Amino acid sequence: MKWLKRILIAIFSLTLLGVGTIVGAYYYLLPELPDVNTLKTVKLQTPLRIYSSDGLLISQFGEKRRIPVEYQDVPEQLINAVLDTEDARFFEHKGIDPIGIVRAAIILVTTGKKSQGASTITQQVARGFFLSREKTYIRKTKEIFLALKIEKALSKEEILTLYLNRSFLGNRAYGVGAAAQVYYGKDLTQLSLPEMAMIAGLPQAPSAANPIRNPERAKTRRNWVLSRMLEKRNITEAQYQEAINSPITAKYHGAEIDLYAPYISEMAREYMVKQYGEEEAYTNGYNVYTTISSDLQLKAQSALRDNVFAYDQRHGYRGPIAELWSTDSTSDATTEPMSTSDIISNLKSTSAMQGIMPAAVIAVEEQQATVLNAKGEEILLEWNGLKWARKFITDRRQGTPPKKADDILAVGQKVWIRNNGNYWQLSQIPQVSSATVSLEPSDGAIKTLVGGFSFTQSQYNRVTQAKRQLGSNIKPFIYSAALEKDYNLATLINNAPINKPDTRQGTAWRPKNSPDIYGGPTRLRVGLAQSVNVMSVRAMRHIGLDDTIAKLVEFGFDPNDLPRNESVALGSPSVTPLQVVTAFNVFTNGGYLVEPYFIKQVTDSFDNVIEEANPLLACTPIQANEADNVAKADENDPFAAMAVEFARSQQVVSEEEQTEQTNTLVGQCGDENSLYAPRIITEQTAFLITEALKSVIWGGGDWSKGTGWNGTAWRASRLIKRRDIAGKTGTTNESRDTWFSGFNPTLTSTFWVGFDDHSRRLGRTSWVADGPENQISGAEAGAKTAGPGWNDFMNQALKGTEEKTSIPPKGIVSARIDLATGLLTRKTDHTTSFEYFVEGTEPREYATDEVIDDNIFNENPTDDLFQ
Repeated sequence: MKWLKRILIAIFSLTLLGVGTIVGAYYYLLPELPDVNTLKTVKLQTPLRIYSSDGLLISQFGEKRRIPVEYQDVPEQLINAVLDTEDARFFEHKGIDPIGIVRAAIILVTTGKKSQGASTITQQVARGFFLSREKTYIRKTKEIFLALKIEKALSKEEILTLYLNRSFLGNRAYGVGAAAQVYYGKDLTQLSLPEMAMIAGLPQAPSAANPIRNPERAKTRRNWVLSRMLEKRNITEAQYQEAINSPITAKYHGAEIDLYAPYISEMAREYMVKQYGEEEAYTNGYNVYTTISSDLQLKAQSALRDNVFAYDQRHGYRGPIAELWSTDSTSDATTEPMSTSDIISNLKSTSAMQGIMPAAVIAVEEQQATVLNAKGEEILLEWNGLKWARKFITDRRQGTPPKKADDILAVGQKVWIRNNGNYWQLSQIPQVSSATVSLEPSDGAIKTLVGGFSFTQSQYNRVTQAKRQLGSNIKPFIYSAALEKDYNLATLINNAPINKPDTRQGTAWRPKNSPDIYGGPTRLRVGLAQSVNVMSVRAMRHIGLDDTIAKLVEFGFDPNDLPRNESVALGSPSVTPLQVVTAFNVFTNGGYLVEPYFIKQVTDSFDNVIEEANPLLACTPIQANEADNVAKADENDPFAAMAVEFARSQQVVSEEEQTEQTNTLVGQCGDENSLYAPRIITEQTAFLITEALKSVIWGGGDWSKGTGWNGTAWRASRLIKRRDIAGKTGTTNESRDTWFSGFNPTLTSTFWVGFDDHSRRLGRTSWVADGPENQISGAEAGAKTAGPGWNDFMNQALKGTEEKTSIPPKGIVSARIDLATGLLTRKTDHTTSFEYFVEGTEPREYATDEVIDDNIFNENPTDDLFQ
């Protein structure tokens, strides 16, 4: 019995020693153990995501791809697959698995090798968040203690959720949500059983068992996971057999970009880094919702791209990218034809851009050519896709139209091609640049923004960074200052050469019209519509240079960019497209300068709102009870009645608040928290300039009577057949910059076209677009170069929307005037028309001595005002 007693004492002593050792080790390591309670508020490194206003993903930034998921959103079979593979007794143990530890110890004793088979999911969470992966006994001991502490601090579901979101699963995917997207392009709930098993098998070998890099090893690992699920009776034999026989379908799926808008996404990225710091911006899982409309953005990108292509083609073909081989013995290229595989390899080395892709010419016939693309496909270029390619000589000169395909191409040439939506055609990478931006009139939300032809080609954002001369786009701002001084739309301004020197410049500055034609005294409406240079200068002189510059500053232009000389009247200031569209927006919204903004809302990874825009609104606060006062003041005034009804409709307050806040400021658009934009011109001035800018598009007069005239943007009326559009062309000296800016009541937009090289002119061309009636030969200018882009965009943007009727604001009257003199008239023939005036500024003299029509004032204007 002594030996039994000794054994029991030895066992007790060893147990006591073991417990003591563990307790001692715990207290020895305790100062080094982190606080596991931090796991309750842990922030997973989640990328920054940029969205459109309607929730389409534009871009994401961050090294790690992670899509955090909640426990209840993970499919049951995926949880089974993970537990059966990693920790079958997860819901039974307290953080460590004694059976697993014994098994690992036996393996260590019998083989001399360390095994990770004893690690529970809780231990893996402890290691993943707090420890390194080094295989040392001290690290393992810390891991065990941390696992025990984690089990006390968190529920099993919380621990498993951390594991599912934290695990690295290859290809920059962290967590099962990201893995589902990266490998299968699916949401977790869309995964099949074999796909779930594949993901469940990745944590222990994300590289070795990667289904993209090592599909065979991945299949073996997947099938082992399925066998574990069968063994644990989480799937049936039939499910198992079907799953193990399924093929490997994994392939790399990039971020699910729904809307490619790189310039706006880069603006959002820069904002977030500046606001929150680089590390936090890229890892905290912020979601940035921009103001961009996905539908309008696509239309703006398409319009800009097509307009750039049109300009580029007008100026001729600059030749092939390279000669891969040549049948011409005098050529430097090899005379030996390349093999198909070598051609394809060469083409793959050249990246496609904006739908333009490289190809090799393999056959040339009478009026067609055959090319080979990088996919090995043969594509036929018919004559419609070739005949545009006159030889480029200079920006001002092109060669004669080609007659045969071999006038343009030769076998062995490496060229660019694209599909224009109707057929394949020869193409080239445009050298000209362009930009466009659109605003919501009421609050300045940026609805579209395209900073260049291709972000791949140039990341320079011309909307916000490129300051270019404004040209005639400046004239509406000059005339608005003139209207607010004492001019009206019928004021005659002398359209005659200016010979008086500009004393500020110290030179005999003689501005000229373009074309160099002068028509004598001309009404202001016509001068703006036809962009008469000398009239703009005379209007500016009437206002005064200092007052003109002050007004331009009110429109949002930087005073440092405004030269203090008379050239300012012709658009010499250099401004960005964003400044231009902001200024034009003043006319659209009734006289308010709203600040453009592009971030609507920022949320964290749990969709909590952490930042929300509160833009300046284009309206004026009024007293909540002011509407009733207005009504009492003039019950018969229809404008007052409309204001009352509108003001009441905008007052969103509870019944309790109505009695307490009768004197609280409530905006006509917004609430008590709203901010309001400053009014910089009167509503009446904004209306009059808008009406004049409609004449830029629709012209005036009566063509059937010989008095009709075009505005500079008459082409817009051919395409956009609606009367609620207004706009202005702009061309700078020597056609270095061209503009078209315009709007309807719901959208303001500007297009700019020019070269990034300020010294390069846009040149001229002689080109017939669709027959003689659309002849657009001659110098490039705002209407011809930038205008078609705006026309195309606005035509698409406004399609299907209701045309807005122009309603004169209070204080506007109309009167019939004589077109030649701008004076009142008693006639009603083609030499007259209705014109709008601010009440009190209408002319008081008559052009004839006929009997005065009693209804000459405040008569409703007829269509002849817009003819």
